[in-house]
Amino acid sequence: MDDKGFPLGTVFDVNKIVDETPEKWINFTLTKVNDSLVRLGIFEGEFHWHKHDKEDELFYVLEGLLLLDVEDETLELKPGQGYTVAKGVMHRTRAEIKTVVLMVEGDTVEPKGD
Repeated sequence: MDDKGFPLGTVFDVNKIVDETPEKWINFTLTKVNDSLVRLGIFEGEFHWHKHDKEDELFYVLEGLLLLDVEDETLELKPGQGYTVAKGVMHRTRAEIKTVVLMVEGDTVEPKGD
């Protein structure tokens, strides 16, 4: 895998990636699907407030508990739950325990916000 993700037609193992990643806060591009990127996030701690001016962003929790702050509320997302942050909405992600998240966003997204 490189910064562009796995090539099309390649099997990738999310559990193996999670097991072999020592960092507490990191995300990887898994693959590109048309004009969107599928990313894997491993979170423990908090990220800064930011927004994406041109793209929506989907968060889908695989493991752990994601605290998703969106403007005036905090959402608690458990495994099997997801939420799409609309473009232009200020948000940040937090996790008190190791949390694994799939994210889908446009391939023009700046991962750290606009």
